[in-house]
Amino acid sequence: MTANFALIGAAGYVAPRHLKAIRETGGTLCAALDVSDSVGVLDSYFPEAAFFTDIARFEDHLRHLEGQGDSVDFVSVCSPNHLHKAHVSLALDLGADVICEKPLVLDIADLDWLAARERESGRRVNTVLQLRLHPSILALRDRVAAGPEDRVHDVDLGYFTARGPWYHASWKGDVDKSGGIATNIGVHFLDMLHFVFGRVRENIVHYRGEEAAAGYLEFDRARVRWLLSINRAHLPPGTPDGQTTFRRLTLDGEEVDFTSGFADLHTESYRDVLDGGGFGIIDVRPSVEIVSAMRHAPVESGRGERHPDLERILAK
Repeated sequence: MTANFALIGAAGYVAPRHLKAIRETGGTLCAALDVSDSVGVLDSYFPEAAFFTDIARFEDHLRHLEGQGDSVDFVSVCSPNHLHKAHVSLALDLGADVICEKPLVLDIADLDWLAARERESGRRVNTVLQLRLHPSILALRDRVAAGPEDRVHDVDLGYFTARGPWYHASWKGDVDKSGGIATNIGVHFLDMLHFVFGRVRENIVHYRGEEAAAGYLEFDRARVRWLLSINRAHLPPGTPDGQTTFRRLTLDGEEVDFTSGFADLHTESYRDVLDGGGFGIIDVRPSVEIVSAMRHAPVESGRGERHPDLERILAK
């Protein structure tokens, strides 16, 4: 049976990945919403989908479809981070299940509120934690699990993804809306660390700025030095000309290759949900706890081990 979808945030950066996933899993997009009307991307995937810039008209349209016996099964939420709570709640009011981009919400209180709304509605809130489906990450998790239970690994995680001045002028540059660097570009990596290495034991922030963040995390089975940056000048020396994204994960000094295989992970995430799996509110809680703590923690540059690239970045 073909699933019917609606999508909120059609003009956003990540929306094409959701549109592609809906199409590749055999779904139909009935309607889309965005305050911006720059949504020509819809023509490449679902040119017949209804489109709205007004949320009330969007909601009325979906309720009309329900009255015609053509209700929406899923609402995909790709809106700015601070709007996820309201848009997920709207989807539940419409009687739909939800597939929401990460971070599901910015704070634990909002997560608890959504969990209560989910229980009341009888529907399901799913979030995209695509690295849990990456073959290299699954292999790493199996490798760690197969080792001695008392083994604590040394891990370095670096993620550099160049962004231009537009970033700071958009909602992404507003900490109250995006959650800041660690939340906005790092939450799926931080979830991956929890997924592989277990519970967080210690969470120290070494640096927190508008273009970069760094710190130290201790999990049940790993000591992690991490660094995230959106500054092009922070790309590691030797990065090929024209390359704007660089990911590096090392385990006990050995590089773990997960630089490829990202293109289809949203499709795999949708397929997992449609097959009865998916990752819900209970799964996302640890990563929301981690990034919320990072946002509010004091900067303690002298505690814990610092990422090896941090000094180079601070010197820029």
